[in-house]
Amino acid sequence: MLNSGTARHKAPSPRVLARAGVLAAAVGAALGSAVPTAGAAEQGGDGKSGGEVAVGALAESVTMPAQETARGAGMALGGALGAVNDLQLDPLANTGTDPLDNSVGTQIADFRPVSTAAVTGPLTRGASLGDLPLVGPLATRATDTLQG
Repeated sequence: MLNSGTARHKAPSPRVLARAGVLAAAVGAALGSAVPTAGAAEQGGDGKSGGEVAVGALAESVTMPAQETARGAGMALGGALGAVNDLQLDPLANTGTDPLDNSVGTQIADFRPVSTAAVTGPLTRGASLGDLPLVGPLATRATDTLQG
């Protein structure tokens, strides 16, 4: 049965209040860092209003940390990929128990023979990701791009 009287309102949960507080603190910090820059630019007489300078400073204070964080994450990822790029992929390579050391081949009439050794051969010789025929150059290029 519906209550036709006054409705009770739930109080916001502590989690919602905490998120709102963090958001308010971030906005306040960004605006606080933009205000001194706006005042200095207004006194410099470069033709921009205080509001334009404040908006520009706010945008820079938000984008600069994000750009630096992305650059740092890219360098870290490049370093991790560099380590993986040189890691031997088949731990049993060059041993008598390597299951990839088997190959199957066939030849029909006078056509060139076809074998699986071309695919599994680099792995059974102890190749790393950078040594593989198609994937190696791409992985090396990606690592260099992320680190540089």
